[in-house]
Amino acid sequence: GISPAMGEAVRMAKIAAQNDASVFLSGESGTGKELFAQAIHNASSRRRGPFIAVNCGALPKSLIEAELFGYEGGSFTGARRDGCAGKFELANGGTIFLDEIGEVPISLQAKLLRVLQEREIRRLGSDRVKTVDVRVISATNINIEKQIEEGKFRSDLYYRLNLLDIVIPPLRERKEDVQDLVDFYLTRFACD
Repeated sequence: GISPAMGEAVRMAKIAAQNDASVFLSGESGTGKELFAQAIHNASSRRRGPFIAVNCGALPKSLIEAELFGYEGGSFTGARRDGCAGKFELANGGTIFLDEIGEVPISLQAKLLRVLQEREIRRLGSDRVKTVDVRVISATNINIEKQIEEGKFRSDLYYRLNLLDIVIPPLRERKEDVQDLVDFYLTRFACD
């Protein structure tokens, strides 16, 4: 896009790609938060590492901890006998994108904070700590400050996640980009 609002978001994304600071993407559904996260990863020094996207809002509350941190065999009913690596382990050396971060239960937010502070995880059912080297990009389409006021989201976690804040504007706020998008899609579908 050519609009000033999108230009600012792209400028901030380029800055984010030059360092390993946690990035917080905010914007309405459909604004391209995951696209921005992937672009930041691809332009960063971590581009050769994995990019793991996790939709925290789509994970059942009872399984989110196992999904993020993994588990040892026999940790709970239905668990694999040999255990399972979590998303943070899978993202080691790369980037983890935590979409819909505002949906993470308050009870799990302290563990996320520990990962950000100490760069360590512990699988469910394990007494061993593993070090992880992961860049965290998180996103939400809800008003996270309101969640903090209501006691539904930890402020200390928010400040750790939000070292660099990028606001992605909706299309209705960047009318200058509409014609370029129309031209792009007409050309794309005309060629198919």
